[in-house]
Amino acid sequence: MSEVPGSVDDVVALLKAGEYVPDRSLATVLYLALALGRPLFLEGEAGVGKTEVAKVLASQLGRRLIRLQCYEGLDVSSAVYEWNVARQLVEIRLAEAADDDTSRDQLAADLYDDRFLIKRPILEALEPHVEGPPVLLIDELDRTDEPFEAYLLEVLSDFQVTIPELGTIHADARPIVIITSNRTREVHDALKRRCLYHWVDYPSAQREMDILRTRLPGADERLAWQVVEFVQALREKELFKSPGVAETIDWTQALLALDATAIESGVVDATLGVVLKYQDDIEAIRGEVADALIKKITEAAH
Repeated sequence: MSEVPGSVDDVVALLKAGEYVPDRSLATVLYLALALGRPLFLEGEAGVGKTEVAKVLASQLGRRLIRLQCYEGLDVSSAVYEWNVARQLVEIRLAEAADDDTSRDQLAADLYDDRFLIKRPILEALEPHVEGPPVLLIDELDRTDEPFEAYLLEVLSDFQVTIPELGTIHADARPIVIITSNRTREVHDALKRRCLYHWVDYPSAQREMDILRTRLPGADERLAWQVVEFVQALREKELFKSPGVAETIDWTQALLALDATAIESGVVDATLGVVLKYQDDIEAIRGEVADALIKKITEAAH
């Protein structure tokens, strides 16, 4: 287990060691979240690297990553805990078969024992861990319903959960909490106030190139720059879904797999489905628009 970074520069170094290229503002807010023991709320478009922050942080600190993937209808039984009803029923049947008052009295006391508790991600994150407090990733919180947001207020305020049959369970050491949102809806202010906030934007061309160099060190420099410039240009278009950094990496890998050494019309049209995920977007770019972008990029390089 590694020590928590002691400065913003240490955070930058830690993330880079995990092949994540941060900007200074992200490194600063992450350092503050670690230093102050506050949850970090990362908001931004899909594919800009929000989830990866938690993964790299857990890996580089040697902590366990506990991920709660959010979805519509997520409730306490899926996110926090539930009772193992099947096992409880077995215990009841065994006590009935024993026909022993002592066994029945003991069962009444033990039926809601920790042995029957199924621990979900949030409860797991509050428990002690040998390697130190885990990294709890609450991913895509905007996909859940508002009642679940309200439930999280207790968790994020006091790092505790209340189980009626057992009482309040409090974390001895606070987990590192990273919450992400793609902003498909607004998350309530009450929850945001319990966190430090950072908007993760699309990277600049230079930073995106640095990311490609880090993730694909063997990639042809000229091809990588062309991919970055093409993707940067795509983000300026009116698309249903602009490509994220993940798509930039995927597209570069795809072009390398095709032994491409430069962006050319036929190759671009054939591989747009790697970088764009909606047919309307592909049709809007394929052909003349793609050719115009290629020409612009090529002329700029001379």
